[in-house]
Amino acid sequence: MGRIFYIMGKSSTGKDTIYKRLLERCDGTLRRIIMYTTRPIREGECDGVEYFFVDEERQARLAAEGRIIELRSYHTFHGVWNYFTVKDEQIDLERYDYLMIGTLESYAMTRDYFGGEKIVPLYIDLDDGVRLQRALDREKLQKKPRYQELCRRYLADEADFSPQKLAEAEITKRFYNDDLERCLSEIERYIEERR
Repeated sequence: MGRIFYIMGKSSTGKDTIYKRLLERCDGTLRRIIMYTTRPIREGECDGVEYFFVDEERQARLAAEGRIIELRSYHTFHGVWNYFTVKDEQIDLERYDYLMIGTLESYAMTRDYFGGEKIVPLYIDLDDGVRLQRALDREKLQKKPRYQELCRRYLADEADFSPQKLAEAEITKRFYNDDLERCLSEIERYIEERR
């Protein structure tokens, strides 16, 4: 039986880097699941690589077919953009293991859809001061730093990953990312023990 190893954590904990490195280091033994979105494709993106870009009609058809695993909606300046995971031909838990990345909320919905025995949470943690400094350093490099958005995300993470919500999601194991190589090695061992 295959499993979905699900990476999550507050912003600037290194989730994206860990996700990319694990996919590289696992040499194809962990497959990625590409999410869907209704937001417009950006310059440099390719359909089926970053996301599957669909319109709201296609999303409604997938929902009517009962194939949407989890869905999150974000109210943006340009309207509501949806991000969601679909039970499609890319997911075959009878044969393969997968690596996903998302929020605590999307993890819980994915777990509820497939069952807890098929989803393994990988919660990435880091000291809040270090996270804030990482985020600030990264934002300073942008042509137009968006410090308000940085602060909003930082504060939102406190609510989204509260101790109560982590307990409700039964997240007990944490991977502390103060040293990337050590953290990656710990996660790799943890994954191997659960395959």
